[in-house]
Amino acid sequence: MNKDNHDFEGFEIDEVQVRKPRGKSNKIALYAVIALAVVALGVGGWMAYDASSHNKEMEELQARLEQQQLDMEQMQLEQDYEDLNREFAQFENSRQLIQDDSVKRALAEKYEAARLQVEQLQNELKSEKRKSSAEIAKLKSEIETLRALLRHYVEEIDRLNKENEALRSENQEIKSQNARLNSQVAETSRRNEVLSERMTLAEKLNVTGLSLTPLNKKGKKEKKVAKATQLMVSFTIPQNNSTPVGEKTIYMRIVSPTGQLLDGGGSFSFEGGSVPCSAKRTIEYAGEEIGGVTIYWDVNTALTPGDYTVELFADNYRLVRRSFTLN
Repeated sequence: MNKDNHDFEGFEIDEVQVRKPRGKSNKIALYAVIALAVVALGVGGWMAYDASSHNKEMEELQARLEQQQLDMEQMQLEQDYEDLNREFAQFENSRQLIQDDSVKRALAEKYEAARLQVEQLQNELKSEKRKSSAEIAKLKSEIETLRALLRHYVEEIDRLNKENEALRSENQEIKSQNARLNSQVAETSRRNEVLSERMTLAEKLNVTGLSLTPLNKKGKKEKKVAKATQLMVSFTIPQNNSTPVGEKTIYMRIVSPTGQLLDGGGSFSFEGGSVPCSAKRTIEYAGEEIGGVTIYWDVNTALTPGDYTVELFADNYRLVRRSFTLN
């Protein structure tokens, strides 16, 4: 009995000795697992932080690249704008040949309005540190509008130049036709004038002894026409029983060596038109000779030596035409 107890007690001692080491091992394992978990959490956190920092750097780099791209696009658009303005200036010279001012004004006003809009957008972008793609797109759209206007401008210039060339050719042809027509009219008028003079020769006033004399301020004959203050035309109206009697107004025309009419006497009707004259005088004609008839023209412009032409008109007839050389 005692032996059995002794054995039993020994058995329990052995059992207790075995269990103690096993409990210590489990604690070590637990501590190791906890330590590994902490390390794993630290490594994971560091990796997560590193990934977040890397992503932020990538985003900032991407933003800088995008901003540089926008800056480059803005610079290119500004260069395009300068090129368009140079082209427009070149065509400004071409448009000077266009006769249609309304077309020129309309084209220039449209281009100017679009140009001012582009400059406003450029100034806004230059004042901003960061550009947006929407702003660059808006500037690009405005410059495209400007480019389209320039193309239209060039097309209109070309079209109008062609029209002007056609009009010039047409005008030249019309001028040639008018010249031929004027020549024919002049010849017909000359023939009619000769015929009219012949038919009315018996009725119109006759004029003889026509003269042209320069006078000085004292009413004396002046040798130098440049010093004259008056020009005196004198003539005689001989007797003509075929001429109707009554009051007659004689109109005088003096034409200078340069072809200029020495005017100042108003105008008169002749062959359906109105003709300017130098001076006029009214006389009473009774069918008898009237000698020493004079008409004066007061000098109102510089006179030069040369051939002066004198014409007299009355009753819708040209009475006489003669040239005089004055020194």
